[in-house]
Amino acid sequence: MGRDCHVYAKAKIWAPWNLVIADEGAVGDDATLYSMATITIGKRAVISQGVHLCTGTHDYTDPAFRLFAKPIEVGEDAWVCAEAFVGPGVKIGDGAVIGARSVVLRDMPAWTVCSGHPCSPRKPRIINGGGDATR
Repeated sequence: MGRDCHVYAKAKIWAPWNLVIADEGAVGDDATLYSMATITIGKRAVISQGVHLCTGTHDYTDPAFRLFAKPIEVGEDAWVCAEAFVGPGVKIGDGAVIGARSVVLRDMPAWTVCSGHPCSPRKPRIINGGGDATR
């Protein structure tokens, strides 16, 4: 855990040793971080209330329905809005915004507002003061 992180009391973290939160990262109440594999949350990134970050799944082609895990990465300055679901192996780019209740099953680009079921890029994220926020 970095400095000045905020993990709210009602957040559920399955395996805390698999969670990396950079400086000023935040995890809201009722967020579920199913960290079978590593979950990395970047600097100043926000995981809002009720978000589900799920690194584990099953191989539905295997008769034994074997369990496996893939890491999730949330970039710096990204915001995953309320009640969104992020699946195994997904990378959310720096500065991306994931809309409320979106279902994210593939990587989302940096400095882009993304939403939907399934989640897809919608428009550039513009920061007040002019211009886009790409660095």
